[in-house]
Amino acid sequence: MPPDPLKNLDPAQRVKILPRHLAGPGPADPRTAWPFLFDEGWPFHRAEQGPAAAASPCLRLWTTFVPEPDKLGQGTWTTSASRVPSDRVAWRITFDATTPVELLHDVHAELLDLYLEDLHSDRNYLFGDTTPAAYEAYAPLFAQGWGHNVRTDGTQTFTCWDGLAGIRHRYASTGSDVPEWMAWGGYLSEPLWQARFSTGTPTALVAAFTASLISTEPVDRAVTDIPSQFRRQLYLTTPVPKPAPSRPPAGPPPSPGAGRIR
Repeated sequence: MPPDPLKNLDPAQRVKILPRHLAGPGPADPRTAWPFLFDEGWPFHRAEQGPAAAASPCLRLWTTFVPEPDKLGQGTWTTSASRVPSDRVAWRITFDATTPVELLHDVHAELLDLYLEDLHSDRNYLFGDTTPAAYEAYAPLFAQGWGHNVRTDGTQTFTCWDGLAGIRHRYASTGSDVPEWMAWGGYLSEPLWQARFSTGTPTALVAAFTASLISTEPVDRAVTDIPSQFRRQLYLTTPVPKPAPSRPPAGPPPSPGAGRIR
């Protein structure tokens, strides 16, 4: 079994680590997870250290964060889209609060790009009028050595090379309300985090999620915030300063006038 790379580090020390799916959530800061144009008309509200909400100026996109530290998943990040303001939800994405914040940021950055493309064109990328094939969301996983299993129940599952992350895609309709895409970190029986993308979610958003999930760019964490049960599977990319070698104390300076005896 590999050694724990964080064993001798101060809990407050910040390090850069991989893989992302085992890094822990990072700061639960809505302004980090939602890179929206808050200075250009995007409403934003947050109770002190409590729930937060943001919306697009057209009120067709809504994002919320509800922390629940005493529950499994510790709360939920939710993104919903409606074709008409205040109408029924066309599609929805949910993330456990324990999901690495970098994954949320990259999905919402892509969401903002789609919104702006819709705003300045005659396309409707947010609601599937023009959307990439599902293959574009999972093809990069193969290049990273992920396993692939297809079942006759209309689902296919992609499993990380370390066995500690997965993505399940429902490629055939089953008439149920289960999400079209589901992802997790850790073991599926007891995940560190889960993410769900409903039917109708633009494939570009799922692709942004998978690209962020398998990214080889390390994430920054305080040692104390990293899940302890998977530390031996982590790669520490931050050089850790080595302690200076101990030296014997210096002797007293020579007395005045002392010299070599001839």
